[in-house]
Amino acid sequence: MSVAFRRESDEEHLEPKFELPIPPGPNLVTARGLGLIEANVAELEAKLAQALGEEERKAVLRDARYWRQRQASAQLAPPTSGERVAVGTRVTYERDGQQRTVEIVGHDESEPAANRVAFTAPLVRAMLGAEVDDEVELPDGAALTIIAIAAAS
Repeated sequence: MSVAFRRESDEEHLEPKFELPIPPGPNLVTARGLGLIEANVAELEAKLAQALGEEERKAVLRDARYWRQRQASAQLAPPTSGERVAVGTRVTYERDGQQRTVEIVGHDESEPAANRVAFTAPLVRAMLGAEVDDEVELPDGAALTIIAIAAAS
């Protein structure tokens, strides 16, 4: 029989399951972000205490490894006065005649639809350290002006 017609198992045809990628660099988090990480770990620990099928258990263990590592490496961002753009600040800026407000957060609590942007985003990296009325040049050559900075609640 030709090797082309031989089938060893279904496993050899499945896509490999990789670990969830850990973002490079420091794991700076806000107090809210640390709470979210702790909640994810607790939820996954509770799932692992239940009876799970083999595939579901593997998936939960994979997620648990990611969140446990994120919890272990979490560094609470230093408190901010709101004078300079930093992790844990709410920043209002103007770009192309439009104002927008974003909250600068850690990687895992980033949610652009809710205006929470990670400190690793190119927009935020360009703004870090800026003060009110500073003009910031973005990587694409455009510029924005910092209108207001406040410590996020």
